[in-house]
Amino acid sequence: MAEAIIQKIGKIGQITLNRPRALNALTYKMITDIEKALIEWEYDSSIQAILVDAEGSRAFCSGGDISDLYKQGQKENYEFGQKFWADEYRLNALIDGYSKPYVVFMQGFTMGGGVGLSCHGSHRIVGKTSRIAMPECGIGLVPDVGGSFLLTRKSTNLGIYLGITCSHMDASDAIFAGFADHLIPEEKWEEVKRKLIQTGDPSCLVNFNEKPPPSCLARNFNIIEEVFSEEKPISLINKMGHFSQLESGLARLKKASPLSVLVTLHMLRIPEVSQSVKQALEIEYRYTARAQEFTDFQEGIRAMVVDKDRKPIWKYSSLEAVPKEEVLSLLKPLDNSLGLRLEFL
Repeated sequence: MAEAIIQKIGKIGQITLNRPRALNALTYKMITDIEKALIEWEYDSSIQAILVDAEGSRAFCSGGDISDLYKQGQKENYEFGQKFWADEYRLNALIDGYSKPYVVFMQGFTMGGGVGLSCHGSHRIVGKTSRIAMPECGIGLVPDVGGSFLLTRKSTNLGIYLGITCSHMDASDAIFAGFADHLIPEEKWEEVKRKLIQTGDPSCLVNFNEKPPPSCLARNFNIIEEVFSEEKPISLINKMGHFSQLESGLARLKKASPLSVLVTLHMLRIPEVSQSVKQALEIEYRYTARAQEFTDFQEGIRAMVVDKDRKPIWKYSSLEAVPKEEVLSLLKPLDNSLGLRLEFL
């Protein structure tokens, strides 16, 4: 069975992620197959819109399938990961600038690479089971796939909170933060899809739209703005401890890679990150191209995915121990003589 079912049906091109047992995690083949289809469909006049969905109720897409990345990193084959991320980011940029409506249905978990496949689309649908997150700091990475741009949509401070605490957003939070557009009851999704297939016109979505319940992020927004406006990381962390609303986020932050937390905090404050998806991807790639060789990524995957002992031994034991010069060096422009560049730049 294909990992992604790609087909023309009615007036749409449909992409269905088809690895429900693996929470529809993206493989390299899925990335390249989806890109190929989107390029062909953009010039196909019989296709008026793109519909993206996934099999299974637990997840739209839990992220990239990082098992092969880990194995190649153990062999010090860092070029494999550099190519994986470069090609994935090219797909993210294609979706962001796509000329036809791109309608995506995000049930269950949508995280990491799943965000890159969905949240750059033009019509982003969530339901009561939706849980959207950029949890990369927990595995020694930083928010990528253009997620750094998305995190800054509502405000940079809110993005820093979501990024360094690996917080999950429900449907209301995702709409508030700019990761989703429409709350539609999941029991109506099949009817919506049938109308899209028949008409190719996403304007029908407004007929199914529901007003989202109050957002927890909206309720705590002023507190988050105040706390995450702190310039010094240690002051920010200390201030989080003064608010019970931020306790769970602080607990997750303390388990994350200190190096990843500080790079993420610095990266999201770079002005270019909030200006366009392409600029955000370029800055993210500065880190991910170096991640397997120089950061906590391999150890994070070992602890959380491979051995699953959930006891990573990070490079640095605390935020205070991370050298500022190392944070800055991981975000320096790449040396193009090494062939490390994104093709769309």
